[in-house]
Amino acid sequence: MGFQNQVFKWLSGLLFLNILVLCSADVQHYDFFLQESQFTKLCSTKNVLTVNGSFPGPEIRVQRGDTVFVNVHNQGNSAVSIKWEGIEESNDIIQPGTNFTYQIELDNEIGTLWWHATSAWASATVHGAFIVLPAANEDYPFPAPDHDQTIIIGEWFRQELTEANQTIAPDQADAYTINGHPGETTGCSNDTTFEYQVDYQGLYLVRVINAVNETMVFGIASHSLTIVGQRGAYSRRSFTNSLTLAPYQVVDVLFCANQNLGHYYITARPSSSTTRSTTGILRYTTTST
Repeated sequence: MGFQNQVFKWLSGLLFLNILVLCSADVQHYDFFLQESQFTKLCSTKNVLTVNGSFPGPEIRVQRGDTVFVNVHNQGNSAVSIKWEGIEESNDIIQPGTNFTYQIELDNEIGTLWWHATSAWASATVHGAFIVLPAANEDYPFPAPDHDQTIIIGEWFRQELTEANQTIAPDQADAYTINGHPGETTGCSNDTTFEYQVDYQGLYLVRVINAVNETMVFGIASHSLTIVGQRGAYSRRSFTNSLTLAPYQVVDVLFCANQNLGHYYITARPSSSTTRSTTGILRYTTTST
């Protein structure tokens, strides 16, 4: 009877939590405009397919249990379909000059997911984060962060990637990016570097998305990482100095900004190479007194 009572209490608590989530659920609307945009990287300028003119694309940020409508307007030259990793399976193809509205019903997903174009040539620049926050009456199962930051590891190709000349992306990128920034290792003066500012003793939740079709190694110099979530679910906590992310993998980590005043490199590189990397900067704005 004692075991049965425990099971009953556990099921009752789970049911109560689901009711709370449902009561706080909301409806969210987003508009995505697929369009050709011009970018200059690696000392050359080219047109790429983007969503709302940005690379990476816009971030969707909602709460657990929400219903999300995403109206995708294809103003580009090729048919495109969007995949919602870990959330929604869809084979809808959006022809140029048309639009399609995806309806996404969130259930128990929590943490970080992402979306991208289904074709390899388009997904190189058509992708973005899908963040599912706790419902209004929920708490994190770990210390609440002071701030959260999405980091998307991407790739950049010098050649034009279009449906006409490239059904799949080249095997190897010409450069890797952190949130669209190639970093300071390219040798091009106009290439920018991603910078993340933190306060001393702050606790930060970093949502790392590997949008590259390669296994990538990610780290922040002199900072240890605590893994707290993967693929839209909380995970058992584990500790590491770096992450090895399979292609298209997503990992949520906590870190404490507890080092000396200064800046520290954020790095991402393919696991097969120690020389081909991209860098960002973690910069402290305040320090201990």
